[in-house]
Amino acid sequence: MADTDALRARFARALEGARGPGGGPDPAPYADNLLDRWREPQRHYHTLDHLTAVLDHVDALQEYADDPDVVRLAAWFHDAVYLPDRSENEERSARLAERALTEAGVSADRTAEVARLVRLTVTHDPADDDRDGQVLCDADLAVLASPPSAYAAYTAAVREEYHFVPNDAFRAGRADVLRQLLALPRLFRTPYGREHWEATARYNLRGELEILSTAPPAPA
Repeated sequence: MADTDALRARFARALEGARGPGGGPDPAPYADNLLDRWREPQRHYHTLDHLTAVLDHVDALQEYADDPDVVRLAAWFHDAVYLPDRSENEERSARLAERALTEAGVSADRTAEVARLVRLTVTHDPADDDRDGQVLCDADLAVLASPPSAYAAYTAAVREEYHFVPNDAFRAGRADVLRQLLALPRLFRTPYGREHWEATARYNLRGELEILSTAPPAPA
């Protein structure tokens, strides 16, 4: 269970790091709005636990980022708008970041960078010189390198979010996502991610894809 008080404090530190102490309104209402969004009932994987994990991974990878607090804010906003049956979640999340962070006193340049990073999570394919993008994408994809039981829980939670999709259609769509990820030259771009997560993540993805490919079709 996520510690909302700790998360609220983490948001305040990231916001103040990005704008400077006392550089704008109280961070608490912005944190509370985001926490409410991450607790919406349609979420089963994209929850406060996922947010906490991504923030923890950003902390672990911060030495590779140019602006760690901007990356942390992007982590907060990257799935802040999430409806499983909509395809524009990342764009709507980026626009939310643009509105909220401007109001909260973050500079135009840093606000734009947060929004850019949120949009990058559509593809998880940052450029070779995009250090902040590499850290955010690696932190978001680190779940793919989970141990077997945690990876199984992750895939089950994703399926639950898409409970309204028929089994055959879900398997086809999920398999497409897995193939797109496996087709990337590298899943992880930071040195740490490449060393510690790449092989395990590819093993997990190939295993899930094999299960999806061999599952019997749903009865007519």
